[in-house]
Amino acid sequence: MNPIITQITQRIAQRSKATRQRYLQRIEQQLQRGKSRAHLSCGNLAHTVATCCPAQKKTILDFTTINVGIVSAYNDMLSAHAPYLDYPAQIKQVLADLGHSAQVAAGVPAMCDGITQGQEGMDLSLFSRDLIAQATVIGLSHNTFDATLLLGICDKIAPGQLMGALSFGHLPTAFVPSGPMTTGISNKEKVAIRQQYAAGKLGKDALQEMENAAYHSNGTCTFYGTANTNQLVFEAMGLMLPGSAFVPVNSPLRPLLTELISKQMVKISSNSSDFRPLAKVVDEKSLVNGLVALLASGGSTNHTMHMVAVARAAGFIINWDDFAELSNVVPLLAKVYPNGPADVNEFHQAGGVPLLLKRLSERDLLHMDATPVYGSMADYLTVPTLVDGKLVYQPVGESADENVIAKAGCEFSAHGGLKVVDGNLGRGVVKISAVAPEHRKIVAPALVFEAQEEVVAAYKQGQLQQNAVIVVRNSGPAARGMPELHQLMPILGNLMEQGFQVALVTDGRLSGASGKVPSIIHVSPESYQGGPLAYLQSGDMVEIDAEAGVLRCLTDLQGRQAVTVDLSAEYQLSGRELFTLFRKNVSSAEQGATIFFAD
Repeated sequence: MNPIITQITQRIAQRSKATRQRYLQRIEQQLQRGKSRAHLSCGNLAHTVATCCPAQKKTILDFTTINVGIVSAYNDMLSAHAPYLDYPAQIKQVLADLGHSAQVAAGVPAMCDGITQGQEGMDLSLFSRDLIAQATVIGLSHNTFDATLLLGICDKIAPGQLMGALSFGHLPTAFVPSGPMTTGISNKEKVAIRQQYAAGKLGKDALQEMENAAYHSNGTCTFYGTANTNQLVFEAMGLMLPGSAFVPVNSPLRPLLTELISKQMVKISSNSSDFRPLAKVVDEKSLVNGLVALLASGGSTNHTMHMVAVARAAGFIINWDDFAELSNVVPLLAKVYPNGPADVNEFHQAGGVPLLLKRLSERDLLHMDATPVYGSMADYLTVPTLVDGKLVYQPVGESADENVIAKAGCEFSAHGGLKVVDGNLGRGVVKISAVAPEHRKIVAPALVFEAQEEVVAAYKQGQLQQNAVIVVRNSGPAARGMPELHQLMPILGNLMEQGFQVALVTDGRLSGASGKVPSIIHVSPESYQGGPLAYLQSGDMVEIDAEAGVLRCLTDLQGRQAVTVDLSAEYQLSGRELFTLFRKNVSSAEQGATIFFAD
């Protein structure tokens, strides 16, 4: 193993000794109770099997069998989750054929950031992750299950399901992906049309036609945003079958992979000699493997929060210093939009997650002795193939496109895709792999705004035609729920193409789709709680050096009063009034932006 990887892993384990021990004690208490169905009363059991056919009723009431709880994020509006409609029936049939059973334990909320961007609902997006964790727990709290299958993919959904499932870490648990949609138009064309629309050069009809062509069918969106980062990272952590993350939604492999992971739940159940509860799979080694894969692929900035919260749900404490130190030794080995022109389908065709993990393994950057839900980590260097109608795993080959996944011994950058910046304006993160080297350093006056809508208005009025660091504050978790600020990307992209040096600094989010604009996001502590951004004024000189990890104001801020804003009107409408408890109790971005784990 690379000594730095080993050192960071050991440091996480040592730092987390007390919290991990408390977590494992809870899991052990649940294990000691034995099969949970055996503790239910006759009335409890009658309710459990009330809707079952006679055969399934008999199976569930036989405590020697396995009953799998399915937690589904199905709805027919989200392209990534619509395919899950038929998955429970397939899973139930597979298990019934083996003499076991499955039931849908819960349906969790599944919102789409693509639908809510720029809308009031975006203020609820980040909070939905913790709500999904709670909903997962509610479903599993019936205590009738021996294993869990998680049907979820997108931004806050899959992390929330995993956080909830970790409270039932005594159960074997796995994700069941559904795959990406086919490629529509190129990402380059998509960005160009959005920028032309923002500049007033194209009408709304042209924009709508392009958007419909980009998002056009069932399956995950094809850019490498948060949803697809979930898939890659969780496969690297061993939480799903090898090579299953990006098998296309309509591939004949998909039902075979779903069948295999359903059978695997029986093989790793407490009834078997290869018992693998979730608490055993998610340990410090699997977490570091996930972080390494995140950095090597240039994944979503949202995972600087999600991975912190997921780790905490398993009793581990990780922080941004861990990200920063790992990024110094983990090279960028993949170029997928917004880090490059390719989409996830091209990434998969080039070798996908198995090839990326192989490249990392060759460099001794992975814990190959981690415990996945299937086989060993060596199996995660293989790809699922169809041979005579059967699923067969074969060793992954070499890169089919060396512009997408680097060939052996090569890299696109010596450092990982994410960078932590620090200074007298706070700490933040930047997706440095998406930013051209010539745009990674800037010294320019700040233009300070209290909301992204103010930036849009200023742009339309021609007030942004200059070198500037655009500061959007009061967008953190406690202020507005940390909405994504994607309305700004076409605008700032246009300014860059006009020759201006611009950057964005905000305590809000941009997600995995943040692109060529140098964007320092998740700035903590947030301005709404008196963070340094609250003292900034337009005209103050700001220095950003993304490579050196520097974010600072060159103007003396001493003696100033913090700017405060009244956001009470923005806590109304679209259900935002119901999330007061979240806003009052949410932690900082660096602590996972969660309402849990206050200790």
